[in-house]
Amino acid sequence: MSIPTLNAVRTLHVEVWSDIACPWCYIGKRRFATALADFPHRDHVDVRWRSYELSPTTPVGPGRPEIDMLARLKGIPHDQVKRMFAQVTAVAAGEGLAYDFDRSLAANTFDAHRLVHLARTTGGAELAERTLEALFSAHFENGADLGDDETLVRIVSGTGIDEEVVRAALAGDEGADAVRADEDEARALGVTGVPFFVVDRRIAVSGAQPADVFTQLLEAGWREANPLQTLATADPDAATCVDDSCAI
Repeated sequence: MSIPTLNAVRTLHVEVWSDIACPWCYIGKRRFATALADFPHRDHVDVRWRSYELSPTTPVGPGRPEIDMLARLKGIPHDQVKRMFAQVTAVAAGEGLAYDFDRSLAANTFDAHRLVHLARTTGGAELAERTLEALFSAHFENGADLGDDETLVRIVSGTGIDEEVVRAALAGDEGADAVRADEDEARALGVTGVPFFVVDRRIAVSGAQPADVFTQLLEAGWREANPLQTLATADPDAATCVDDSCAI
């Protein structure tokens, strides 16, 4: 009697809504990467980074000091903002990230999000991830002005996309519809904060969770996507051994 083969392994689809101006999104990205690197089925996981703007009304153009923007937005003193930044910087350091809020510039992130979509269209998921990583690092670690086109060209062309392709995308509206579609989907799903991680549109978790929580997320998604199948014709009375006991 031939034993039927199991169904083909199903790819796990993970979507992450995040904003390049969100310090917890970069921390969450690193923690998720740690969990994914140790996940035994990582070669069957497809990660898609989705766009989300925390402050879509931020003026387009050159950025302004992050500390000034946050102090004005929240109506709190600069010293209090610095203490908040110090706490986040310490957490980021635990993930190998060197945040430098003294240099960080608040800018509209719509164009940066467009370029992440350009990267995926140009080179797939791996290039999109590399581009997002470069933009995060430039913003939080190197004080780059993501509101300046030439800065965006330098950052994104450094990931492997032709410089003229980047310039043409910025000059036009490539990726704009994709950014808006991501944001529409976020609203439809009820996303109100980022980072937000969704597995197969069935299981979700929000926030920069510890790596072990992301491991649980991946494992739960994997069990649902690839349930273990039991041979229907097997004899239920066949002798078995269980923990510390054997039917002899």
